[in-house]
Amino acid sequence: MKATQNGSRGRPDFLLLILTLLLVGFGLVMVFSASSSVAKVSFDDSLYFIKRQFIFAALGTFIMLFMMNLRYQVYRKSFMLLFIPVIIMLMIVPFSQSINGARSWFNIGSLGIQPTELAKLALILYLGALISKKDEKFRDFKKGLLPVIIIVGFICTLIMMQPDLGSCLVIASFAGIMILAGGANLKHIFVAGSVLTVLAAAGVSIWMAIDPKGWQYRIDRFTAYTDPLADPLGSGWQLLSSLQALGHGGITGTGFGESVQKLHYLKYAYNDFIFSIIGEEFGFIGSTIFLLVYLLFLWRGLIVALRCPDQYGTIVGVGIVSLFAIQAFINIGGVTKAIPMTGVTLPFISYGGSSLLVCLMCMGVLLSVSRESNKAENKSTNTAGNRRTTTATKRTSSL
Repeated sequence: MKATQNGSRGRPDFLLLILTLLLVGFGLVMVFSASSSVAKVSFDDSLYFIKRQFIFAALGTFIMLFMMNLRYQVYRKSFMLLFIPVIIMLMIVPFSQSINGARSWFNIGSLGIQPTELAKLALILYLGALISKKDEKFRDFKKGLLPVIIIVGFICTLIMMQPDLGSCLVIASFAGIMILAGGANLKHIFVAGSVLTVLAAAGVSIWMAIDPKGWQYRIDRFTAYTDPLADPLGSGWQLLSSLQALGHGGITGTGFGESVQKLHYLKYAYNDFIFSIIGEEFGFIGSTIFLLVYLLFLWRGLIVALRCPDQYGTIVGVGIVSLFAIQAFINIGGVTKAIPMTGVTLPFISYGGSSLLVCLMCMGVLLSVSRESNKAENKSTNTAGNRRTTTATKRTSSL
């Protein structure tokens, strides 16, 4: 109590921290299960993927704990230290080596860094600082909303040059939620959204005319979503294999490590389609428990954001939670045929060093926000307690 009164920070949200570590641990387990057979054949090392993922998990956890112990106001003042390098990397990466038809990675030795993942955190910190600084002026279109739209549009354009439609949709979505949380005028949002939709449609039409072969891949993905049986050995193969995995799991699952579809039937089972392996090995019951834990994690993160006494902390927290929720929805929706597939990873669970590292960095920021929220809550509790004590003392004295 004395420490709180002296101005020290509150404790980080314990439940949110435990849920984060639980998801990371479960993700490592599932990456090992989903990748071991492929790694054995391709690299003669069944631990090839899990060793790389573990390195990023350990590094990310260390960075998360470090960032958690910094006051989140530090990120408000120094976000440009991340934002500017990320913009430079996004401008350079389209000229890098093409991998699976996309130019999204920088190779550093045997490891790959994906600037788009860093751009998600950089944009969240940037928008949080920009929106909170404008405060009431944010309701003005020219001085408030327009600069934000220009920044988001510029980043999305750079990402589409790779091209990476899935990440572009994720960024546009969580940016829209942050704009709403910042108190933008709903009429301005509607008008701007309508104009941007028309411009995006025109841009896609021009792009399709310039690069018809590149867009044919995306058209095939949508066709596979509407009718995967039309080309079961081609564009529909991945989705059909994913659904077979989920169906094979049934109610209770085949058991850990007993997935059949991961045995060279379902490509990237350890990455985009890892939820299919969860469903196959743990069944409907296990998948439901996993989803409930994930929802609890998102709910707790949102509570932490909304409890923050500072607008910047709230907007940044809402942005981080929105990022995780949107990516999870797109990933799980794609592999279950609820929505078309876009190649977005499942946060904390899918294989991918850059994704896991940035997710843990985001959690470092959110846990820092939780410390300030708990400090404010403790102050309120202490003030109320001191008032009750003073009142009781006066009553005792009068007696």
